[in-house]
Amino acid sequence: MKRSPALPAATLLLLTLAVQSFAQTPRVAARAPTTAPPAAPSVVKAKYEGGVTGYMKKQTGTLLFNDAERRLVFRDKAQREYFSIPYDALAAIWPDTQARRTTAGTVVSSLPLPYGANMLGLLMRNKQRYMVVQFDDDDTDVRGVTSFKLDNKQTLASVIHTLAGKADLKPRGESFIRNKDKVADRTSGKTPDE
Repeated sequence: MKRSPALPAATLLLLTLAVQSFAQTPRVAARAPTTAPPAAPSVVKAKYEGGVTGYMKKQTGTLLFNDAERRLVFRDKAQREYFSIPYDALAAIWPDTQARRTTAGTVVSSLPLPYGANMLGLLMRNKQRYMVVQFDDDDTDVRGVTSFKLDNKQTLASVIHTLAGKADLKPRGESFIRNKDKVADRTSGKTPDE
């Protein structure tokens, strides 16, 4: 008995059309309601990465929310005040993540291992999380950008949300910004009602 070559071809065609039509249906992503992270503690361990005029040396220390004087204070290891940024000077804050090769990965990749096994060291990476702060320096009349390395994702989110709330910044995507008209009013010395 002869088999018709059209039967397997027709079956294959039907399966292809079924898969294509399923792939083209719109998907609705179930989004969980976004909740604000818990408030950050008043003192948070951080590493200053540079960017403030006159303070170029990287330092490990702590960030302190000084609500009485409305400013963000960075203190060095000896808990001396290194510099501060007033809440009103903040223009924008946002999170940043960078993947870097670990020290162990660097060592493994430089070892003379057979069959290219040292190439696995190139895959040894970890994520480092930063809070990036854009500000207007009233003393020098210069805009600046600085960053602080924080321990983990939860700490980063809580510090950014807490600082944004204290500085009256508005959310925009993953960042928080100050409206242009409020920046202009602050720099001119006028209140928004004038």
